[in-house]
Amino acid sequence: MRHAAFTLLTLLIAAPLIAQAEPTPLQRAGAARLTAEKSAACVAAQPFYWEIGNATQPLAGGKAGENGPERHTEMAIASASKWVYAAFVAERRQGQLSAEDVKFLHFQSGYTYYHVCRQNQSVAACQQSLINGRGRLNPATENRFDYNGGHMQQHAILMGLGSLDPEGLALAMRQSLAPTLGTDWSFSYSQAMPAGGGQTSAADYSRLLRALLGGQLQLGRLLGKEAVCTNPQVCPSDAVKTPIPATESWHYSLGHWVEDDPQVGDGAFSSPGAFGFYPWISADQRFYGIVAREQRRGALGDDPSDKPAVASVNCGREIRAAWMDGQPRR
Repeated sequence: MRHAAFTLLTLLIAAPLIAQAEPTPLQRAGAARLTAEKSAACVAAQPFYWEIGNATQPLAGGKAGENGPERHTEMAIASASKWVYAAFVAERRQGQLSAEDVKFLHFQSGYTYYHVCRQNQSVAACQQSLINGRGRLNPATENRFDYNGGHMQQHAILMGLGSLDPEGLALAMRQSLAPTLGTDWSFSYSQAMPAGGGQTSAADYSRLLRALLGGQLQLGRLLGKEAVCTNPQVCPSDAVKTPIPATESWHYSLGHWVEDDPQVGDGAFSSPGAFGFYPWISADQRFYGIVAREQRRGALGDDPSDKPAVASVNCGREIRAAWMDGQPRR
């Protein structure tokens, strides 16, 4: 009897350890692939290219849906550009951001009259145009989170980039990041908008994510640092506007999100773009992922359920969850 009781106790103690066993690489890849191809959330976002990797290499990926983009297909990444600009700033500052840098990268600077840049405008000419409020500061939004491209537009001017057109701005990004990402790293701008004008491929963006994971870029050790509240319904005195559906509450760090909603968040770091390009790094900083697509329809509408960014996030986090536990989502 004593032996039977001991055996039962041993099994009870071992059960949680067995349940927490790491899935094999094949289990992870299979679960992620099935989720990308078959889950309802991902079918709604198709077609797209997806990829998951670690600090050294891609581990799984492929196309989901008909006529999807390839790994090397260049596309507009919209707000995924913000992570690139934040990485640039951290490199220029050698990892020592000033209080002013943090305020701008947290979108609390008050430069929130910005709307859009014309093609071939310089960074400063765009910010100082009539449509962008002549580059004025809005006292009502200063020291409060307000998701607006004007923060990075104005910060780029302070960084000495004001005279640069789209080509010059992209060259500045590449020159600062190329020592880590490689001289053949491809990144350009359709307009001189640090917060939203970027164009690249999943292959090239993945280099940035691997460098963040591996600590080769200064921003890698700053992921999630000093993150601020972004949901006006949760912190009305600290937040003005967020693109995240009101049903969720994320925080914002230095040019990237922290997906830490109490109900559905897993703590991942990300920078989803309006057209559906969704890059992320897992909360444990072991893996990166991308859902790569460019879908313009619905991007500027008011219905969150129709926004490509929201659809890509919903799909991408299911792929991420499937990868982490080896269980496909449906």
